[in-house]
Amino acid sequence: QVQLAESGGGLVQAGGSLRLSCAASGSILGFNAMGWYRQPLGEQREPVATITRVDSTNYADSVKGRFTISRDNAKNMVYLQMNSLKPEDTAVYYCFAAGHSAIRTVWGQGTQVTVSS
Repeated sequence: QVQLAESGGGLVQAGGSLRLSCAASGSILGFNAMGWYRQPLGEQREPVATITRVDSTNYADSVKGRFTISRDNAKNMVYLQMNSLKPEDTAVYYCFAAGHSAIRTVWGQGTQVTVSS
């Protein structure tokens, strides 16, 4: 079973940047889609960005133009570059991997991102 571990979260001022990393314990080649969800305190988890095996990307409207997702299949890593951060980006960010023929969707434990105004 592949496990995911996020890192890179923290406290940043509005307008700042953070880069989240998601490290997989095994190969990510078998997963068609990987990406990020986030869950603000007291709210539901929502999709942020997704990247497919062929590097097709999709973003939530609220982050388009500010966030960039990428994946490195050789290193089994997925990244989320977050620029021009806003207080409303504050949430726990979760990495996921989906679309594998033999493995159910995998989630990481989450990393907290806090943006101060």
